[in-house]
Amino acid sequence: MSSGFRLLTTPLLLWSFLSLSLFSSASIINHAAGSRLLLRAVNSGGDQPDFALDLNATNFDAVLKDTPATFAIVEFFAHWCPACRNYKPQYEKVARLFNGANAVHPGIILMTRVDCANKINTNLCDKFSISHYPTLFWGPPSKFVGGSWNGKDEKSKIVSIEDGRTSDRLLKWINTQLGSSYKLEDEKYENDELFQSNFSDPGQIARAVYDVEEATSLAFDIILENKMIKQETRATLIKFMQLMTAHHPSRRCRRGSADILVNFDDLYPSNILSPSEKNNTQHGGLTKFEICGKEVPRGYWMFCRGSKNGTRGFSCGLWVLLHSLSVRVENEESQMAFTSICDFIHKFFACEECSQHFYNMCSRVSTPFTTTRDFVLWLWTAHNEVNERLKSTEALYSTGDPKFPKSIWPSRHLCPECYTTARDGDWDREEVYKFLGRYYGQMLVSLYMEKEKSLFGQAQMKIRAVSDDLIQSTNALVVPVGAAVGIAVASCLFGALACFWRSQQKNRKYFHKPQLLKIV
Repeated sequence: MSSGFRLLTTPLLLWSFLSLSLFSSASIINHAAGSRLLLRAVNSGGDQPDFALDLNATNFDAVLKDTPATFAIVEFFAHWCPACRNYKPQYEKVARLFNGANAVHPGIILMTRVDCANKINTNLCDKFSISHYPTLFWGPPSKFVGGSWNGKDEKSKIVSIEDGRTSDRLLKWINTQLGSSYKLEDEKYENDELFQSNFSDPGQIARAVYDVEEATSLAFDIILENKMIKQETRATLIKFMQLMTAHHPSRRCRRGSADILVNFDDLYPSNILSPSEKNNTQHGGLTKFEICGKEVPRGYWMFCRGSKNGTRGFSCGLWVLLHSLSVRVENEESQMAFTSICDFIHKFFACEECSQHFYNMCSRVSTPFTTTRDFVLWLWTAHNEVNERLKSTEALYSTGDPKFPKSIWPSRHLCPECYTTARDGDWDREEVYKFLGRYYGQMLVSLYMEKEKSLFGQAQMKIRAVSDDLIQSTNALVVPVGAAVGIAVASCLFGALACFWRSQQKNRKYFHKPQLLKIV
């Protein structure tokens, strides 16, 4: 076969190989998705539950890829090893602080273990050069995905934990790495540095993307549990889900919302008449769908975590969702987004007094929004109005969060340029708009972006390795002409179809035309 034809077929082969690899990886992740449920309920039965998460070769990459934790610890052990069995209670004491829905310090470290005595994990343990048990590694979760360790790469973000043979020593090692002061005796809502940094550190908003997923999932659980989907509320829910499908900051929530919308007419037909039909539909409808994927809800809050039970949490996550939607809509969508959010809160937010107050604020708007800027600033003003109202009520009944008192936002520390004078309330609205766009836009999804960048870099390295193998091979791979042409044609058709579908979705982003909000 001529060298020219080899040059033609090699890119096609690479494309085919990459497509098959991605399809295979997606299948593995979907197969392993159920294992991620353990993040929020780790062996809940029994008197002494396991808090560390057991991983194996089939779910190792998937779990570490999707965890919201900033760092991960992986313990490689063998179930037959006496030292490993003795070490397990020590490891569990530390894992109790960080893993599961009732974690003392959730979302910071994911503590996992891999049994190298299980044959399915042989290759995985070899990749990390495991020569003795137990062996502990520390690093960002994304660095473990498809990664390896041989102890020679000084630039590796994966670090071997050499001094963690007891729970005290392991926690001391963690505190040294994080500059924290966690203790084995810590209880939930106490001694948590996270509470001291939420307001002062603008980067904390990156953790809220997981709270937005949590709030989205919880909101739809409430809707289903209270059977709130009725003939008169059906259109409102569809409009809000269309907004989320287009602009939710979480890709998996966008995907889940789209999946529900595709099936919505079958699940909740518009011609529901009899109460019996309605009840049957309510019970068998959306319950089989996970709007933000199988791993959500996780059972805990990160950015929106209160310093005591019953504070922040869902309400905080919902506000972040609304702000993140507002900064993502286009000018021509601003009025539709406004009416969708107002109607959704009015009809689906179960706190009657809160929903009515919010809708009253909506009703004071007499002129339709024509720009994203005006809509973003209105929602910001509304949020501060709510804070002012709740501040006095919480002070009267002592129901507020002492570490997160209601206040006018953003603070001078977060956005000094937002203030025109030394007096609170003198705003530079243009600077406020820019800040909100950054804060709820790029900063909110920065953790997602960092993970995707890391994983993309790893994928690129694998592709280059495959390409080098093909080019350097002395035995050139021969592909029939028909197969090569077929791959090329399929590639072109797929690209054309994707472009067509994208244009159609953009033109049909909303089924309902914008309307002025009815004054109540």
